[in-house]
Amino acid sequence: MPGPVDFLRSCEPGTRVTVRRRTDGGWADALGYLREITPTSCVVETRRGLVRVPLDAVTHAVRVPEPPPRRRR
Repeated sequence: MPGPVDFLRSCEPGTRVTVRRRTDGGWADALGYLREITPTSCVVETRRGLVRVPLDAVTHAVRVPEPPPRRRR
């Protein structure tokens, strides 16, 4: 089974993912679309904007399904 960084490197840009990373305060998740992967980091487009995640901080990464359609009021 590939590790989380190998998984991210195998994904095409535009894949919806969740990336968990270590931070000074514990853990943080980035849920959104993978936009870029470099030798040292990946960029995930979340609802709040672009998040650059250093690959050496990644602990988990998984593909997630598309969000359900928004309900009409």
